[in-house]
Amino acid sequence: LLATPVALADANTTLSATVHGGRTLVIPNLAAEKTYTLPTPAAGLYFKFVYGGAANDAQNAIISTGADANFFIGGLTHLDIGDDNANVYANGSSNSKVTLGQIGVMEINVLAKDTTNWYIWGNICSAAAPAFADQ
Repeated sequence: LLATPVALADANTTLSATVHGGRTLVIPNLAAEKTYTLPTPAAGLYFKFVYGGAANDAQNAIISTGADANFFIGGLTHLDIGDDNANVYANGSSNSKVTLGQIGVMEINVLAKDTTNWYIWGNICSAAAPAFADQ
């Protein structure tokens, strides 16, 4: 039996280890671009993001570490609705946010490696490729 999923708000949200950690986080159909900020990493802290809308979203969702000192290691498989599929990777040294453009079906996993870095992996089917960047 898995923990009850958390339906995230259509609002910029700072996640917490106690409320959101170890749970599936459902991003809703968004009215405008929203940022979901991870808490300070602690080894083993895990989040799974999925999209819960009924159709491809026209808005972007951003997953942020909150600081360039806490960066992503890994990448996402982009399944392009227009058939231009690709893997997209964080630079592993400073990319601390990923923009998920025009979300469709997705499952993105984020796992704290230690007190600085986050592993990221998963898939997203959308019209726009995910984009890693610094804060």
